[in-house]
Amino acid sequence: MSDAGAPIQHSAVQAGAPWLRGDGPDSDVVISSRVRLARNLAGFAFLQRAKPVERQGVFAACRDHLTSVGLAKQVIWAEVHRLPQIDRTLLMERHLLSKEHSKGGAASGVDWPRGLCVSAPDERLSIMVNEEDHLRVQVLRSGLALTDAWQQIDAVDDLIEAGLEYAYSARFGYLTACPTNVGCALRMSVMLHLPGLRMTGELDRVRRATKELGLAVRGYYGENSDASGDFFQISNQVTLGKSEETIRRELEKQILPQVLEYERASRRLLLEKRRRATEDDIFRALGLLRSARLLAPEEAMAQLSLVRMGVLMGVVQGLTEQAVTQLFLLVQPSHLQRYLGKEMDQQRRREARADLVRERLGGI
Repeated sequence: MSDAGAPIQHSAVQAGAPWLRGDGPDSDVVISSRVRLARNLAGFAFLQRAKPVERQGVFAACRDHLTSVGLAKQVIWAEVHRLPQIDRTLLMERHLLSKEHSKGGAASGVDWPRGLCVSAPDERLSIMVNEEDHLRVQVLRSGLALTDAWQQIDAVDDLIEAGLEYAYSARFGYLTACPTNVGCALRMSVMLHLPGLRMTGELDRVRRATKELGLAVRGYYGENSDASGDFFQISNQVTLGKSEETIRRELEKQILPQVLEYERASRRLLLEKRRRATEDDIFRALGLLRSARLLAPEEAMAQLSLVRMGVLMGVVQGLTEQAVTQLFLLVQPSHLQRYLGKEMDQQRRREARADLVRERLGGI
């Protein structure tokens, strides 16, 4: 594949993102686990202060090393700044690019070369070059798998550091463009599906409790995004003075088990105390999806959320959790257009989205 080509092919769009397959631990609630490291190269200014020649130097050094060091059996490199917007948005929808990286510095009037390195075909590893930091290394896993993700990213980090010198302070740790990342520069997060907590009115209490524990609660696409489809991302915020092991243990062993149990208890309560009303909500959602002729992405996500919960509860028969979860991705604008092989305006996408969902869910 050429540097400027789109790294996600049509077959991968059809198959969905690997982290959405629902085959990981605790996948009834935990959609995916993500571990991310922020790294900068010694001898180069942070991107917002760097001269064009420095940004190009970081880009070239990272490209040459990442594509030759053996990070995975196969890696695909893309020059993000040369990709069409639809492909950049598609990569963001797959959580391989941040929203900022998909847009680039052009939003602030200053653009620079941006790269993406992705392991193929599993897409577990992705590395953004010249985002906020010189390197943003990410590992994604299905279900609750922070330990496995950490072990992989730790090995990848060693491979990268063998050929690129990091900006590091003996006093402060890894140096980053944003002060909140200084230290171990580690973000561990999980994407949770929490329709039960929302429907029982307990979601705000859980969100307040997690924030009081120093965690960030964000929407489907992370920072500054909405909680579409009852999806929420929970991650650590403190990196300075905490080890990677402490962050992992607190999140995976102490905090998340409680959140998972609250969600499962909420689903049980809905069946025990409000079964008829809950079933009505679920089957209304399924009926809408099976008969709608126009669907906006937000509406599709909201209704699919209820159907997914219904499948996991055993209320909805004849559908698999994987089939429903895959639709969360396919109803996104860029995935829908790539799946159908043509670009469409908003109105046509609403029609095509409804057609696709009816086809997948056995509608009329």
